[in-house]
Amino acid sequence: MIYLDHSATAPLREEVFELMKPYFTKSFGNASTFYSLGREANTAMEKAREHVANIIGANNEEIIFTSGGTGSDNIAIQGIAYKLKKAKKGNHIITSAIEHPAVMETCLALEKKGFEITYLPVYKEGIIKIDDLKEAIKEETILITIMHANNEIGTIQPISEIGEIAKKNKIKFHTDAVQSVGKIPVDVNEMNVDLLSISSHKLFGPKGVGALYIRKGTRLEPILYGGGQEKDLFPGTENIPGIVGLGEACRLAKEELTFYMDYTKKLRDKLIFNVLNTIEKSYVNGDVEKRLPGNVNFRFTGIEGESIVLMLDMKGIAGSTGSACSSNKLTASHVLKAIGLEDVDSHGSLRLTIGPENTEEDIDTVIKELPPIIEKLRSMSSIWNKDESIWRDNTKSCDI
Repeated sequence: MIYLDHSATAPLREEVFELMKPYFTKSFGNASTFYSLGREANTAMEKAREHVANIIGANNEEIIFTSGGTGSDNIAIQGIAYKLKKAKKGNHIITSAIEHPAVMETCLALEKKGFEITYLPVYKEGIIKIDDLKEAIKEETILITIMHANNEIGTIQPISEIGEIAKKNKIKFHTDAVQSVGKIPVDVNEMNVDLLSISSHKLFGPKGVGALYIRKGTRLEPILYGGGQEKDLFPGTENIPGIVGLGEACRLAKEELTFYMDYTKKLRDKLIFNVLNTIEKSYVNGDVEKRLPGNVNFRFTGIEGESIVLMLDMKGIAGSTGSACSSNKLTASHVLKAIGLEDVDSHGSLRLTIGPENTEEDIDTVIKELPPIIEKLRSMSSIWNKDESIWRDNTKSCDI
């Protein structure tokens, strides 16, 4: 299997798994208890908290553990929204049109509860314009939530600039950094963020655990209730094996970040160059330079992405058509629609996301196997037609 779907989930690193093992069996204590087994679990948890804080330039006490990116996003957005509305500070939230469902669906739910939401456009590059953000701010604005890097097209937003604007206007700023932590540099102080979401399984840790950075002095309304763990914001018995795994994944990712970026970018650029120069009417969705080093999102005129994924799978290659969190939905991707694609174009998209365990030979195999798959699918397609007068030739997002 050539695995090229790291944005959906990354394989658990063996070193991470080995460190987690004792906390399933011998060191199984509840971290909230005071006897030796509990203290041992608590010590391991606090060490993990230190590793998570280090990878984003935060202080240990600014990190709480959650169930993953979705949990972190919900706690951050709802927690700020309810706290500041309750304090009569306002009810207006600004986000983007390409957020992950964990943010998008939360904002849609808040709309039904009386909050006003502004969804900023991203244009064909998949990046917001700072002027649009400035124009959207009003007296009632209490929160800006813009993702750092998009999970489908990999485009990177100007988070530091957004943070400066939020700070100047005394607006809380949250970023979903699930796709960026461990893949590109992330520093909460340089980015001027108040809240930042992390998910373990996107950076080669275990599933079912994540973290939320909360800048010191930022107050949230609890949306979950229980025993008071994690500063009353994510109460419940802590998932010590998962937390230990997240901590070790962060430690390793910080150590290896430069290698990861250089290596995956090299493979990504080779893949883009060869596909665009081999397959006619092939395009890259989103900005080519301002994107994650391992992310490629292609579109191929005249066919459907699901068919490409299935035929690649038959060749032992794993890819996807977009976000794994919405892959069971047959509607066109809201991200691809937001960058200006019509449904017929967005359905022909393929996301391939590269990890450090991939080799140049893996990429060579994709370059070899993909063109005949596209050719075969087009030969069977009722909507594919090589006549230029029938098919519009959308301008390529990439001139490589």
